[in-house]
Amino acid sequence: MMSTDVRAAQTAAGRELVARLAFGSMAAHTLRAAVRLGVVELIGDGPRTAAEVAAGAGTAHQPMTRLLRALTALGLLTEHTPDTFSVTPAGVLLDPGHPDSLASFVRMFTDPAIVRAWEHLDSSVRTGETAFDSVFGTDFFSHLARHPELSTDFNAAMSQVASETAAVLPRAFDFSRFTSITDVGGGSGTLLAAVLEAHPGLAGVVFDTADGLAEAGKTLARHGLEERCSLIAGDFFHSVPQGSDVYLVKSILHDWTDAQAVTILRHCRQVLQPGGVVLIVEPVLPEVVGAEDEGTYLSDLNMMVNVGGRERTRADFEEVCRRAALRVTSVTPLAEAAPYSLIEAVAD
Repeated sequence: MMSTDVRAAQTAAGRELVARLAFGSMAAHTLRAAVRLGVVELIGDGPRTAAEVAAGAGTAHQPMTRLLRALTALGLLTEHTPDTFSVTPAGVLLDPGHPDSLASFVRMFTDPAIVRAWEHLDSSVRTGETAFDSVFGTDFFSHLARHPELSTDFNAAMSQVASETAAVLPRAFDFSRFTSITDVGGGSGTLLAAVLEAHPGLAGVVFDTADGLAEAGKTLARHGLEERCSLIAGDFFHSVPQGSDVYLVKSILHDWTDAQAVTILRHCRQVLQPGGVVLIVEPVLPEVVGAEDEGTYLSDLNMMVNVGGRERTRADFEEVCRRAALRVTSVTPLAEAAPYSLIEAVAD
């Protein structure tokens, strides 16, 4: 029988966990305020006093002190002496000018366009329907198209997330046996640029909507890849460009239902010769929940409430690929870009 002391300790730990999770949205909005006020940029190499940061941000002194102390408690700042702060290695990622910045990611995933649908998660669980559509009267991507500033934030957030995978993918797969690669839904071109730089024998295509390609030209120019890579605007639900022997699909399928994912993959299969490859880069859920990143499961719920998609297990990926006449041959975790895995599917 469990002792009273053990039961009390478990209850205390449980209360602490539940309270921390209940405060989660407050922590997220604390990050949002820091990004919108430019707190990290104002502190710079610091230390800076709260009064200096408040003056730069155009806020009152005391409220800024309270925000800075909350950011300190969250591990993003350090308070050296009363009212004097510097930025931690994690906090510097809130600086839009930092090469590994997540500022746009924070802005996007704390925006009402994402957050409001979460208020109706219980409804989505009951009905299986996408809460976003009923809250905003349209689907998520149509909403983005109608709000250019939000679309810009979304594209920048996706580029920031892609940068970690871009550092890993070029050496995680043997691209040398191929001549051309198309990044389907490739957005800013961040991921494909990394692959092309590492493999000079490859030519490439970034394929996305016109809005999605808004920054891709700048990315290619920055890497000197204009001659080796072209931009093609289109809709992967209608078709994908012909001519490549590898089609890269990163963080696309989880936005859509199984039937829609099959359509995207089938369009890739239709333009592949036998032996051609579709590379899918997404998290792969285990059959039973283990010690994986909790963010993957929260992402799965985010797909449910905001876009109607889902995260998938290996068996799920094998099924949607089978329905698209593709065969999964390997699933390789990208440990340095967790929680992503590289799923190789071939056209027989």
